[in-house]
Amino acid sequence: MILFFWIIISIILYSYLGYPVLLFILNQIKNIFSCNKSIDSEKFEPDVTLFISAHNEINIVSQKLSNSFLLDYPKNKITQLWITDGSDDGTPEFLKKQKDVIVYHETERKGKTGAINRGIQYVQTPIVIFSDANTILNKEAIREIVKLFKDPQVGCVAGEKRIIPEDSDNAVNAGEGIYWKYESFIKKNESDLSCAIGAVGELFAIRTDLFERIEPDTILDDFIISLRIALKGYKIKYTPKAFASERASVNIHEELKRKIRIAFGGFQSIGRLGSLLNIFKHPLLTFQYFSHKILRWFFVPISFILLFFTNAFILFNNPNHLLYVCFFALQLLFYLMVFVGYLLQSKKLRFKIIFMPFYLFIMNLSQIIGLIRFLRKKQSVNWERSKREQ
Repeated sequence: MILFFWIIISIILYSYLGYPVLLFILNQIKNIFSCNKSIDSEKFEPDVTLFISAHNEINIVSQKLSNSFLLDYPKNKITQLWITDGSDDGTPEFLKKQKDVIVYHETERKGKTGAINRGIQYVQTPIVIFSDANTILNKEAIREIVKLFKDPQVGCVAGEKRIIPEDSDNAVNAGEGIYWKYESFIKKNESDLSCAIGAVGELFAIRTDLFERIEPDTILDDFIISLRIALKGYKIKYTPKAFASERASVNIHEELKRKIRIAFGGFQSIGRLGSLLNIFKHPLLTFQYFSHKILRWFFVPISFILLFFTNAFILFNNPNHLLYVCFFALQLLFYLMVFVGYLLQSKKLRFKIIFMPFYLFIMNLSQIIGLIRFLRKKQSVNWERSKREQ
């Protein structure tokens, strides 16, 4: 039982701390023995398509359009393509009145995956950049993404997702903001070492001819599209210089709903990216995928549960063992902080770190619920956009 306890501890610590530190160390070693060649982006301005899937976005479409037209890239080399499946709030009618915007609308709603599969046929440029309607891109986003495609081995470029910060935040805004900074550190180091593990739908780009039609019921379209490109031997590069900003979910209920859906999609993608688990075929990519995703999706949430009961069992049989008393006390403190975070979740505080245990708990809870839904096959491909802070 003691051996089992330490195995569980190792899984949790490696997933959250060991893997990021290992990536950082490997990159430092790599930098010592290699010369970093900068990619000259001068005069490299290929035509691109800004691809936006939308469903009932009338309240934010004007802001998104304004942002898109202000991007620092030759206007004659950007095609702005909107796919508005199932919108009945006037979004497609509004878009069709705008200059330099191409709109393809269908009354039947088939989800974002259906919109991507249908809309990709209208892309006539070598690079397609996917972005969500509710996100704002930084002015240099397209230029920073495109420069990485000068390397012929790069098949996908992932931008950074940022949560718009406040001086004082509630549990969701604070937790999600800190989480995405942590994720960005990992993705940047994965990219520098070899290949980032996936992209986020808020902002990512691919070589159009590498697109592979995705299954209609796919939940994590961004993850599947990007990793299938990596399986073809191309690199996924990550650039924090191109970022998409958005508000956090308005409350923990909306955030939990969103994360459960993502968790379901994660388990769904394991089966659809089966060859990614073949370490003999893709040694480094498989190692990164297992360390970054598989451990955190499946093993870590279960490990938190097992850790508590294993620690309690050890103490029951040996109540005077100081080391295990300390570990159990730390677990009780963690869950106390989760409870405090729950009580204060709607309060806006400057001391944001207080919300991290609660947010970490919600993340792992969503994985367990997502797994149950996956096993019961209960999750709609159509996504109702989370209510977010204004």
